[in-house]
Amino acid sequence: MEIRELKSFIVAAKLSSISKAADALNVGQPTVTSHIKRLENSLGIILFDRVKRPIKLTLPGEKLLNLASPLIDGIDSLSLSTRDAENNGPIYIASTPDIIPHTLLRVLKVFISDNPNVQFRISSAPREEVIKMVQSGDVELGLSPPPRRSTDLNFEGLFVFERVLLAPLNHPIASENLISLEQVAPWPLILTKRTTHTRQILEEGFRIKGLNYDVILELDSMEVIKRYVSLGIGISVGPRLAIEPEDEDIVKIISMSNILPVEQVGIITLQGKQISSPAKKLINVMRKTLSGKKPKLV
Repeated sequence: MEIRELKSFIVAAKLSSISKAADALNVGQPTVTSHIKRLENSLGIILFDRVKRPIKLTLPGEKLLNLASPLIDGIDSLSLSTRDAENNGPIYIASTPDIIPHTLLRVLKVFISDNPNVQFRISSAPREEVIKMVQSGDVELGLSPPPRRSTDLNFEGLFVFERVLLAPLNHPIASENLISLEQVAPWPLILTKRTTHTRQILEEGFRIKGLNYDVILELDSMEVIKRYVSLGIGISVGPRLAIEPEDEDIVKIISMSNILPVEQVGIITLQGKQISSPAKKLINVMRKTLSGKKPKLV
């Protein structure tokens, strides 16, 4: 007994016609007849009374129709649901908090304009947590700086991650030639949470040099940090990717590429893991939007 045989039987039973069932299933009439005959042979019963027209179900045929219809409906629904999941996600993504509000948002704006039905599940986490989520298979892809010493992950660099100093426009450091952390440490600092990679790198630099520093305000959002810096409360260090052109009207932006590490940021995937079609499309948009690479065919 095959699913296609049951489908032919059900459609013929509902339409009371072999020829109409063939049209509905887009197959030849002999195919439907053959399916029903094989079904009858495998069950050892007669399903239709073919003496009169239109054809009518026998009592065993009615019983089979009642049993088989929900089964085939469920299989059709399952097939539709799996195709929908393959086409529309959700795509599971993990990224660091400084990338999600700016870089990832820019990518998703482009992607959603062409793929409005695709759904997302996005997790914000420190770099090491992003890597763990990719390794465990909890997400399809991560967007972050590269993993350290990992043999089970693929990394494709897309753009450079540079840190900058943010200072009030009239702040003394705004007119200096910034060459060392010694110039930064004396001033009140407004920083992101300790779990962010930029904060960790900055504090590690202070410790290596034996510098004392004072974090007067700790915030989750670079957008809010910019506002507090513009008020003259303190200075900050953050990723350049969080800086918009209009920010330079309210704060001074100074590169720290000669002081703090400049890293690549890119796509992290698990070796051997099957990537869904929507995720492949998203990766292509990331390549085009963030690095200018030509998208690959999917």
